[in-house]
Amino acid sequence: MADITYIRIMTGFLYLAVVLDLFSRKVIGWALSEHIDAQLTLTALRVALDDRGSVEGCIHHSDRGVQYACHAYVEELEAAKIRISMARKGNPYDNAAAESFMKTLKCEEVYLWDYHNVEDVKRRIPYFLQEVYNQKRLHSALGYMTPEEFEQAELASVA
Repeated sequence: MADITYIRIMTGFLYLAVVLDLFSRKVIGWALSEHIDAQLTLTALRVALDDRGSVEGCIHHSDRGVQYACHAYVEELEAAKIRISMARKGNPYDNAAAESFMKTLKCEEVYLWDYHNVEDVKRRIPYFLQEVYNQKRLHSALGYMTPEEFEQAELASVA
């Protein structure tokens, strides 16, 4: 699943696009930009695809934003043989897990810091996503494991 949010800095906003694995709740792709455009979401998607390797048959869910519905993004999904799912028009509940993640990000990171510039955000957000959220934050939906622990436990159970 995928979504975009904004992060306020002293001179305006930065935009963060994330791709989450719904099964493990892990952030598998993300990108920051001063522009909310298709390049932002494509970068996050490409990071996710690089992280996961073959994902044929997986479902990619997002809202109906132009960044996700544009030709280049859809082509990238189709090339990876990913099934496309989009929320119903005007229904934020269809992307509730991504919206919940964004609330967590804002409450546990963004609202706690005074980002003065782009460099502040580029230093803090990757740390939160990779070191805190994926490695340390417990999720009730995962039996109070972190996304990383949950994935490792699932891999061990299959082996």
